[in-house]
Amino acid sequence: MENNTVNIEVLNDLIEINNDRIVGYQKATEELKTEDNDLRSLFAEMIVLSQNNKSDLTKEVQVLGAEPESGTTNSGKIYRAWMDIKAVFTGHDRETVLENCEFGEDAAKRAYKMALETEGLAGHLVALISSQQTAQKAAHDQIKAIRDQVAK
Repeated sequence: MENNTVNIEVLNDLIEINNDRIVGYQKATEELKTEDNDLRSLFAEMIVLSQNNKSDLTKEVQVLGAEPESGTTNSGKIYRAWMDIKAVFTGHDRETVLENCEFGEDAAKRAYKMALETEGLAGHLVALISSQQTAQKAAHDQIKAIRDQVAK
């Protein structure tokens, strides 16, 4: 049985996660060196993906008659502060930036998995979230593959 409260809560959680991804990739872009143009364009793609996800999720929250979230998760704020602290000690090298991005992608992966395991989620929302999860997993795998190459 569908539950609007559950649907709204799950959608808003995913909006926050996508907000985290947007802010995280913006922060990661600031950490890049001039020669990291490949990552700069990849991170721009990740930001666009998250903005599109957020837009689709926001529309669904509005259809349900609720107010979409506009902030980030507390864990996302803590993660970005941790990125700042870690950068002080390790610098802004390519591998560190990619490790931080992978860490963020792992959190997003868990959030999408938990969303899909939620009881009472509307069928059309399961389809939307599954589609976003597939794209998010591909993004995670791409970041991990580049990080693995750099780590060698």
